Amino acid sequence: MPTPADFIDPTVILFAKLVLAVFLGGVIGTERAVVAHQAAGTRTFGLVSLGACLFILTGNFVDTAYLGIVNFDPARISAAVVMGIGFLGGGLIIFKGDALHGVTTAAGLWLAAGVGIAVGFGMYAVAIFATFLALLVLMGMWYFENRFKSWFADHS
Repeated sequence: MPTPADFIDPTVILFAKLVLAVFLGGVIGTERAVVAHQAAGTRTFGLVSLGACLFILTGNFVDTAYLGIVNFDPARISAAVVMGIGFLGGGLIIFKGDALHGVTTAAGLWLAAGVGIAVGFGMYAVAIFATFLALLVLMGMWYFENRFKSWFADHS
């Protein structure tokens, strides 16, 4: 018996994966832009997640298209994405005097790449849940950090 997936063009599914990746990355980036007032925000995070997803989709296509002709492993693309994001994240981390800035934004970009990779491999629920957890950590922990900073400042 045919399933609904049998009637959907595979290209439409690829497009939907890309849209989901850019949306989830943008959601994470919105917290950085709106709540934390950081330079790397919605567009940066959305593009990172979109790029990661695109690399995975391309890798999956190449793996399927050249099956038996070329030995190809899409997981290698995941590793390359992580390394590339490490380079991007390193550019975000700066020292100002004795203070370190940009580490959370760099970690968020790294996570956005992971979300894009998860969407690319079709792990939608995992990508959505990871986005939810990221927002919980970024927004929830931000509240506690600021609350305890002021408490320690008052009691020292």
